[in-house]
Amino acid sequence: MTRVWLSALVLGLAASSVNAQDVRYQNNTDNVHYGWADVLRADPVRGVTRTEVPQQQCYDQQVIRRDPGNSTAGTVLGAVIGGVLGHTVGKGDGRTAATVVGAVAGGAVGNRVSDHGGDYATNQTRCRQVDMVTEQRRIIGYDVEYRYRGNVYMSRLSYDPGDRLRVRIQVEPAD
Repeated sequence: MTRVWLSALVLGLAASSVNAQDVRYQNNTDNVHYGWADVLRADPVRGVTRTEVPQQQCYDQQVIRRDPGNSTAGTVLGAVIGGVLGHTVGKGDGRTAATVVGAVAGGAVGNRVSDHGGDYATNQTRCRQVDMVTEQRRIIGYDVEYRYRGNVYMSRLSYDPGDRLRVRIQVEPAD
């Protein structure tokens, strides 16, 4: 029985060591590791970017307006003044007729003298929205030349890496 137990123990240890080796390969199934390369140069790559910006554009425009005037006030004032004058001029039964005639005549004169308005020119500000396109030359990336283990490589990066560049090394069979 001890022999069976000892055999089971040996088989268990052997299986666990095989699993341990498998775990090492399972963690690195894509055969990748990282290193550092020396940057030989990093040349900026420039490009033009276009941006549309909505803006409000305002301008003054001449418009013609009509002033209706104020002939009602002149007519009423003329009628009151004419009525008072007619009342003071007339005597007896003619006083009422003189008051009416004075009011009508004063209203007519007041209407003719009053402001009847007219056309006049004025400026009015008008606005509209327009899209303005701006163009800017800016750095859109860097062409980087770097050396890793004696070999020189070239890549375009979106940033300037400085003096050193972290590289990803992946090993695969060549067949």
